[in-house]
Amino acid sequence: MSTPTTESAPGTSGEPTLPRPNLAFQGGTWREIAYLLANLPCTIVGFVYAVTLLALGGGLAVTVIGLPLLALALGGARLLGRFERGRARRLLGVRVEEPSRLPRGKGGGLGAVWQALRDPVGWRAMLFSLMRLPWGVLTFSLTLVGLFVLWPVLPFLVRLLADADRAMVRGLLSPSDELERRIAELESDRGVVVDTAAADLRRIERDLHDGAQARLVNLAMGLGLAKEKLAEGTADATVAAMVDEAHGEVKLALQELRDLARGIHPAVLTDRGLGAALSSLGGRCTVPVRTAVDLPERPAAAIEGIAYFTVSELLQNISKHSGARSASVDVWRTGDRLLLRVEDDGRGGAALDGGTGLAGLAERLDAVDGVFTLTSPGGGPTVAVAELPWRARPATERP
Repeated sequence: MSTPTTESAPGTSGEPTLPRPNLAFQGGTWREIAYLLANLPCTIVGFVYAVTLLALGGGLAVTVIGLPLLALALGGARLLGRFERGRARRLLGVRVEEPSRLPRGKGGGLGAVWQALRDPVGWRAMLFSLMRLPWGVLTFSLTLVGLFVLWPVLPFLVRLLADADRAMVRGLLSPSDELERRIAELESDRGVVVDTAAADLRRIERDLHDGAQARLVNLAMGLGLAKEKLAEGTADATVAAMVDEAHGEVKLALQELRDLARGIHPAVLTDRGLGAALSSLGGRCTVPVRTAVDLPERPAAAIEGIAYFTVSELLQNISKHSGARSASVDVWRTGDRLLLRVEDDGRGGAALDGGTGLAGLAERLDAVDGVFTLTSPGGGPTVAVAELPWRARPATERP
């Protein structure tokens, strides 16, 4: 017997191909038969659940328990939808993404009830349960009769019915749309961005308070004492020492302010671009760093800043933890992505959960639609690759 040809399963990409039905029953055909025979009991349970709770929730809507009951019913419909997606995944090979969790409603209990009542995933799962009872009776009857009477054409009949089931599952039990998934991702990313910004503000405030501010206070006190001695006419070597000490404090305060400004946004990045800024970072690393930047133009300032601080943190990890003898930084553009590759020949063993700040770096990149991957086997080498979305610098900001 010849090997059956294959065809792409209808639906989303990534689903397994389905062999064409033929007279020799295959494993996929038996799984489809099992799915169709199970339709009747599953649809009866779903129909009874949907009709009972919709009737109770709708009938009691004028009371205080009607709408909360309806909200709970929609939450239960979500669970029924999850069960049906799992059944279709195992027996029909349908790959349907799980919808995102229902976000918390603002305003306490009333907000949560209102959020649940506006849930499109729950309503479509409820509709799926309501409309499936006649279909479940039909598919169960045809499949059962076919097992005894229509044996020669049963594989083709089963495939036709199973394809209709696949279409129903994709149409009613998939996430609302790509926008719904994207909104959920952006809500999560927004939290990461807010937390990161708050941490950066606390760091800047702490550095100003503990560093430059303290030095400036000491400088003011020293100059005040020197001024008093000069007013008293007692200018001597003590006053000269005070002025000299104040001069030293000014230089240290200026250095700390420059370091702090470099941590916010380095001047070399603004003036000369990513290549010069990364070369400066490599020069301050404790191991020799080779830097190669191949960009046709400068990206947007925000993307350039993220790329700079990503490489900065990776080089700091190399200095502190890798034990490497050399490292390299490569930056290039591919399509609409900016790629960064940082490699070192250290001991390896780095991990995103290793307490070196790499997990936080991955979260920050994810918050701007970036991707961070790390390969670090024991004994090295360690290769970190970051992808950022490419955005061109506006014409008004170009040199």
